Amino acid sequence: MSLPERIGIATRGSALALVQANWVKTRCEALFPDRRFELVILKTTGDKLQAFAPETPLPPNSKGLFTKELETALLDGGASVAVHSLKDLPTELPEGLMLAAVSPRADVRDVLIYRSVVAAQALGGRGYAAGSTAKDLCADAVIATSSTRRAAQIRLIHPGTRCVPIRGNVGTRLQKLLRQTELDGMVLACAGIARLGMVITPDGRLTGDSVPDGLLASVLPMDEMLPCVGQAAIGLQTRTGDGVALEICRALNDDGTEACVTAERAFLAAMGGGCLSPVAASGVLRDGQLCLQAASFTGPSPVRGEISGLPGDALNLGRALAARLKA
Repeated sequence: MSLPERIGIATRGSALALVQANWVKTRCEALFPDRRFELVILKTTGDKLQAFAPETPLPPNSKGLFTKELETALLDGGASVAVHSLKDLPTELPEGLMLAAVSPRADVRDVLIYRSVVAAQALGGRGYAAGSTAKDLCADAVIATSSTRRAAQIRLIHPGTRCVPIRGNVGTRLQKLLRQTELDGMVLACAGIARLGMVITPDGRLTGDSVPDGLLASVLPMDEMLPCVGQAAIGLQTRTGDGVALEICRALNDDGTEACVTAERAFLAAMGGGCLSPVAASGVLRDGQLCLQAASFTGPSPVRGEISGLPGDALNLGRALAARLKA
């Protein structure tokens, strides 16, 4: 008896990417038990830059640093579905490819991770009490983040804050934070650390298999740190003419998340920015309405706005809010 045709699922090889891709694969196998799914693990340009120049900031206007090789695999037929952290996927896709589905969204907020007072006393550097947020940092704090969006919002609270790039897998970043005493803290996505099995305990400790002792974490409120477009959602990309892959992806789609990220991505596209641009947006469904709030930090002063409307009008809502902020 011959095996069913293989359906390749393209993914990056980072720990987080593999967690997300395996979630997709498991869901596909449960929904389509008569099909055979295999991961196609690829190294992207962004991964190579992280490996060879880990402390060098990524070019702010680069497109597809973490997606191009996965998209090439789709176009070449080496894979049928590509799994992306949606925040990394450009709003302009190559001809012949489409964003076919998005997963149910996890917590969209960011988390501030920092050294405890006890750890600081033992290792050096500055430590902070449990429950600290960006407002509690020292005025001249040094924060590890490669995100222009995060850096812009931290500097609104403390203009004297210095933000330095940090890359690599999450476990490596956490070790650097603990041991590099010039660092005060680091900002990561809640969804990412949760998917890696890390937990913030009720007393504020960050725990998990790859978490060193001595680190605390606090979820940042949205008024301090508005998330990036697509944060906490997984995007599934396919070829436009691949009916089988499209059927599989649509079975995994979450309609509510799709409406929210459609508005967010429309906002980003209309602002003329890329995935690494200092803009933020978050859509939520509330009482049958799609409520989108967004901010841009590209000019001399930040601009913010909100808009609401029907979920079916998500594309126009995002464009309208961008036009309002650019006016």
